[in-house]
Amino acid sequence: MSENLPIGIPIDDLRPTQMSVGLREVEMKRRRWREADADGRARLLRRHVIPAVIGPKHRPYIVDHHHFARALLEEEAGHVAVYVLANLSRLSKEEFWTYLDNSGWCHSYDADGKRCGLDAIPKHLSDLADDPYRSLVGALIRRGGCAKSGRPYAEFLWADFLRRRIPAKLLKRDFDGAVDKAMAIARSEDADSLPGWCGDGGDGL
Repeated sequence: MSENLPIGIPIDDLRPTQMSVGLREVEMKRRRWREADADGRARLLRRHVIPAVIGPKHRPYIVDHHHFARALLEEEAGHVAVYVLANLSRLSKEEFWTYLDNSGWCHSYDADGKRCGLDAIPKHLSDLADDPYRSLVGALIRRGGCAKSGRPYAEFLWADFLRRRIPAKLLKRDFDGAVDKAMAIARSEDADSLPGWCGDGGDGL
């Protein structure tokens, strides 16, 4: 059922399957793209081939790399490579979203970590809201506080975990301080059920 689409897929045509991103993370990826030469950009595109499913009206819905796709959109990069996981274009809209929800291919939680209806997922990458806790998780991974997991939307599990333990005021006022606090929390046994937990310096799961 899988197939490859050529690199000529307009980024503006890609539809999200989640409701938010961490805009700090997007900005980092934008900066990396701006600073890369032609060869560097080609390497970034090869490393971030975007997985997608084909939905109603043959529209591509991406199921990962939302931050990279949003960064490319804002940088007006034009086109991107897409790897098709499944062609679900024959399903009705309702059947399509039910399929994605039951397959772990969508994440209908808003920027406050609250579950919403599937119809609340934006239709365009530019409409994804900012979840600063998702940016906090990105910083936590880079610092070695937890390991990046292959589990779909694992970073949002961490974001929701930290949202309940780190005040939004601290995150807004002192991001680096919030990362320090998140490091301590992430290493504790309270977080041992989360994907990628590293304990006091283990290798992660």
